Amino acid sequence: MADIGNAGPQGSGTRGALVVGAGIAGLAAALRLHQQGWDVVVIERAPARRSGGYLVNLHGPGYAAAERLGLLPALTPRDIGFFTSVLVHADGREKFRIPAAVTEAAVGNRALSLFRGDLESTLYDAVADLVAIRFGTTVAAVAENSGGVVATLSDGTRLAADLLVGADGVHSRVRELVFGAEPEYFVDLGHMVGAFPLHTVPEHVPAGVGTTFIGPGRTAAVMNLGPQRSSAFFTYRCPNSQAELALGPTAALTAAFGDLGRGVADALRELEADPAVAYFDSVGQIVMDRWSSGRVVLLGDAAWCVTVFAGYGAALALDGADRLGTALAAHQADIPAALDSWERSLRPEVDKRQALARKGMVRFAPPSRAHVWAGELMLRAIQLPGLRGLVQRSIQRANN
Repeated sequence: MADIGNAGPQGSGTRGALVVGAGIAGLAAALRLHQQGWDVVVIERAPARRSGGYLVNLHGPGYAAAERLGLLPALTPRDIGFFTSVLVHADGREKFRIPAAVTEAAVGNRALSLFRGDLESTLYDAVADLVAIRFGTTVAAVAENSGGVVATLSDGTRLAADLLVGADGVHSRVRELVFGAEPEYFVDLGHMVGAFPLHTVPEHVPAGVGTTFIGPGRTAAVMNLGPQRSSAFFTYRCPNSQAELALGPTAALTAAFGDLGRGVADALRELEADPAVAYFDSVGQIVMDRWSSGRVVLLGDAAWCVTVFAGYGAALALDGADRLGTALAAHQADIPAALDSWERSLRPEVDKRQALARKGMVRFAPPSRAHVWAGELMLRAIQLPGLRGLVQRSIQRANN
């Protein structure tokens, strides 16, 4: 059995952590712990690094965490910035547009818009030469003893560490092993989400523009931000997520959005040619009374999963990792106490974001045509000078 760090009594040497998951939460935790002198091993079930994904926004605590982690110099050049949003009819004709300046004024200058893959790549580059990363591996068993935690990996390796961080996503293997089966914690919100990069710049979407169709029960967005920077995003209501998953992204998204034209039609044709690039899953939240047990802690989607409807998952992953490091530094001799303190500091923010996501579902998949019209009226209204300040203050309150 190999030891990570000292893996012995607290205070007797370098502490070791095993981080499960090489996504945003896991890599951020690895970086933060390494910065504090921990010996870290990261394991990832995928055989190699993943890239692509949809847009994520870092503002408020998420931006501040990226700053404290030292990521801003590498992230800033990858910032997509603000772009014009165009609401369209089903055939792709323009309804109205929201200039980039409106969003910029509301969010402020301490914000970044990034592709998820760019954020993961930046984190990977920051830790790749500092910590050990093992791909194609996951956890088969977890056991605690008086000196730490022992993880048996899928390749038969046994690793002893002072701390195990489960950052392996909404379908977390660590959560299953330590806390119980996924159905105990997964709350299905009755929607599907699909997102994928576009290798070909969408012909029917103007440069620097994101077009969005919103109809009863569904939203489709296509962004033309130039070569290697364009992407598509879809979400829709569904009564049976398992049936949709069985169809796969191409058949399911085509059935749900195949009647739409222009940019959406372009994106679906590209998906048909390369379905492997798509992220496609049911939308659900993880709801737990506790995120830690002894020396095992869950982080990011494995612990809470606010969903894409919150628009804050990446920010919470960074903020959660940063706060975890702070708590562990403050409770050097008592890891369980550190994890309790960390959870108390973070849970109010997670609860708020999960509640906002549940309320925000009606914006992404309006229940009726009347809800669609009401949403359009609100989007038109925020461009009026008298209401723009009110929107700004609402967004700022949500970010603080």
